[in-house]
Amino acid sequence: MPETRCPDIAECLPKHADLYFGGGWHKPTAGTYEDTVNPATGRALTTVATAGRPDVDAAVAAAKAGFQVWRDVVPLERGRILKEIAALLRKHGDELAMIDAANCGNPYTEMRGDATIAAAQMEFFAGLVTEMKGDTIPMGPDRVNMTAREPLGVVARILAFNHPFMFCGGKMAAPLAAGNSVIIKPPVQAPLSALRLAELVDGLLPDGVFNVLPGGTEAGAALAEHRGVAKVTLIGSVGAGRAVMRSASDTIKPVLLELGGKNAFIAYPDSDPDRIADAIVAGMNFGWCGQSCGSTSRAFLHDEVHDAVVSRLADKVARFQPGIPTEPATTMGALVSRQHFDRVMGFIDGARAEGARVISGGHPVTDGNLADGYFIAPTIFADVTPEMTIAREEIFGPVLAVRRWSDEEAMLNEVNALDVGLTCAIWSRDLATAHRAAKRVEAGFVWINEVGRHFLGAPFGGVKQSGIGREEGIGELMSFTHEKNIHINLAGQ
Repeated sequence: MPETRCPDIAECLPKHADLYFGGGWHKPTAGTYEDTVNPATGRALTTVATAGRPDVDAAVAAAKAGFQVWRDVVPLERGRILKEIAALLRKHGDELAMIDAANCGNPYTEMRGDATIAAAQMEFFAGLVTEMKGDTIPMGPDRVNMTAREPLGVVARILAFNHPFMFCGGKMAAPLAAGNSVIIKPPVQAPLSALRLAELVDGLLPDGVFNVLPGGTEAGAALAEHRGVAKVTLIGSVGAGRAVMRSASDTIKPVLLELGGKNAFIAYPDSDPDRIADAIVAGMNFGWCGQSCGSTSRAFLHDEVHDAVVSRLADKVARFQPGIPTEPATTMGALVSRQHFDRVMGFIDGARAEGARVISGGHPVTDGNLADGYFIAPTIFADVTPEMTIAREEIFGPVLAVRRWSDEEAMLNEVNALDVGLTCAIWSRDLATAHRAAKRVEAGFVWINEVGRHFLGAPFGGVKQSGIGREEGIGELMSFTHEKNIHINLAGQ
């Protein structure tokens, strides 16, 4: 990936702001365009088309036609094309990162990492195209019984705003590798990198195989309930997941949902306080303002290490200073929108009112050129109790709630008391203790003496209301196929 950043965001923005489907650009039927905003300034970057139901119908028809061609492309050729797309993602990673930094508010350096991850996911699934294998089942000398994996058809992927390009470039990979066509609905707050990707890959895939429909809830609902869509996926809130499931139920289509979490960080008394403090700050993903479903936003510190860890947190978090996201030196960006900024500040004000103690932050940042943006200082609360709102609800912002514990059984019950269970981090020098805790916590992805990292090839996903299905491994690829059984009677000729 090039080392030099784009000199100006205006040079990086996509040239098209319409709907992309069937291999071409189309104006929305209703003629609706809406501003997409730079969260660092509160000002519009450009206007983008908004898809309505007639546009969804047209895009699905185009995607169905594209699927009929793409499904018959031999797997190794599909893999070759996906690797070509991955090379484009790496080549243009700098400009894609700049687009996301300006459009979603996360720091440019973090977004460059996202572009690299998207390319790696594309390469990973491109290499698995021959692994969609069936089985043979013994039935005797005169019969052959076998299974085959076949693509589903049109897959709709509805994406979240915190990693716009990584989700677009990475989440198209598995369904395409399996032979499906894809309709991407980028986040309404940050659609620009998906439109730029459409420009980059235009002509590499058969018409209708890759499509981008910017739009809001109308477009998302229309995709989820559409009879021509074989599967719908969502990265988003629990509430959005429920809405997608309701819409998908009319056609009994499968769903893949990566939803919210109120994730626990559990520190046992044998852990080093300095390392715990470092890990707690890292696990909160303050770099992108805590806007991550996997952030460990509930820290459970054993009584023996609690005070030592808490005394270190303000210094540890000081390296995250809100700044203009498009500047390479920025370590923490802006929240994605004014609406979300107000929501997060509401949680912070509510925590104070409920008696939580501020260790760090707890206020907007409006200095100098940040005055018009949606910036909040990294915020840590101690003396949090289980009934407080910040101990129970996903904030999706730079707010950490610290709990003290002494009784393991009571602590684990509190960790598991919520209706969500995405990630959990456990810190202990005693591997037996950590293993027992890992088995007890109700979460889909558990770190032991690690935090925050994903591992390509390892399945990621939640339990309870944190989602359905797994991504980032071979299981994701298989989930975009169905299994067909074929029985042959050799004696019947």
